[in-house]
Amino acid sequence: MKIFAFLLALPISILANFSLRASADSTAGIILSTKCQGAYNINIWQNYTNGELLYRTTSANGNLSLNKGTSQATEGVRVYKFRNGIYEYWVWDGTLDNPQSGTLEVYKNNRILMKQACRKS
Repeated sequence: MKIFAFLLALPISILANFSLRASADSTAGIILSTKCQGAYNINIWQNYTNGELLYRTTSANGNLSLNKGTSQATEGVRVYKFRNGIYEYWVWDGTLDNPQSGTLEVYKNNRILMKQACRKS
């Protein structure tokens, strides 16, 4: 299990070092803050001026900052999607059964690489 977790964390830690810069400051407001298993702290921000969605995650494996996300309601819950090259990050804001929980999904070339349970903070 530890080897599996390491293999999943490795691409994220590599990506964190080559992340795109996006800024969240007084021109943006936080719309979702969640903590996921594997010690990922995720914040989704929305720019007040242009509505752009920003993704910030911090973890022991590194930090990742992305912009130009999308948001859609799917199966009764909201999902935020961000792309970084061949990787895509989906953050589910709640579940039908529990609005305080959620999920982080990481895809590589449209194949799921990692799925972590999250809890709103």
